Amino acid sequence: MKGITLLLVSILLSISLVGQDLAAYKIYNSKGKEVTFNDLIKSFSKKDVILIGEQHNDPIAHWMQLEITKAIHGQNQNLVLGAEMFEADDQVVMDEYLSGVIRHKDFQKEAKVWPNYETDYKPLVEFANENKLPFIATNIPRRYASMIVRTGFEGIKSLNDHQKSLLPEFPIPFDTAAPGYSEMMSMMGGAHGHGGGDRMLNMVKAQASKDATMAHRIAQALTEKDKKAQFIHYQGDYHSANKGGIYWYLNEYAPKLKVGVMSTVVGKDAEWKSEFENRADYILVVDEDMTKTH
Repeated sequence: MKGITLLLVSILLSISLVGQDLAAYKIYNSKGKEVTFNDLIKSFSKKDVILIGEQHNDPIAHWMQLEITKAIHGQNQNLVLGAEMFEADDQVVMDEYLSGVIRHKDFQKEAKVWPNYETDYKPLVEFANENKLPFIATNIPRRYASMIVRTGFEGIKSLNDHQKSLLPEFPIPFDTAAPGYSEMMSMMGGAHGHGGGDRMLNMVKAQASKDATMAHRIAQALTEKDKKAQFIHYQGDYHSANKGGIYWYLNEYAPKLKVGVMSTVVGKDAEWKSEFENRADYILVVDEDMTKTH
């Protein structure tokens, strides 16, 4: 099935019909100028952190993540990979698998892998495995995010030292005006508008706790490597769009890091829209008719 899927994607990327050119995707810079894959790699090769925002069910985004990783690795073998799709308390089993202590089927059973792991994220984990690269489980354990919805950040104080080690240091910086959170607040009618209340504000804080944890673990991993290391991180586009989310928190935790961001969006015939401007350093626009992985 995986081979058939990859073949289908390859055909879609190269197909051309008489009188009609089909583009599965196009890459643009932040101002809407179409650029090449090599342009993107040349820019990203100079960054300390590369945040690749995906649409979770988009095969082009997942293919592009792997291709970017291969290209950057071809220039710098000192890479660290990481992803939203693995929670911080999965790190033990991730390390056990990558070091050969446990089998992949045991890793897949013990880690809280997503339903589309086999098609979309296993290739990234296997790339790390084959090339002896660290792979960091960066996301907050979901039970703690749920706790923050109920209690706000104050609930973190009740955790023991081991539990707190899976989170950023307290207090977690938080600004409702930061990109992404202000939109969440507006969609919910404001923290104290129309039935919002503390729970609605806590929902935004829970989202922030995910971004903060991912940024903290990225910065932490780089401080443990030498200065030539680069970190490639995979996350849903919302976690880095408009340079909010993880990007915003990286600027809080490690402002000297040079961070590059790619955003994935969909559009008719993969064409540029004005609303994409400044969404990221590079915007991957995928044709809206592209088949989804799930």
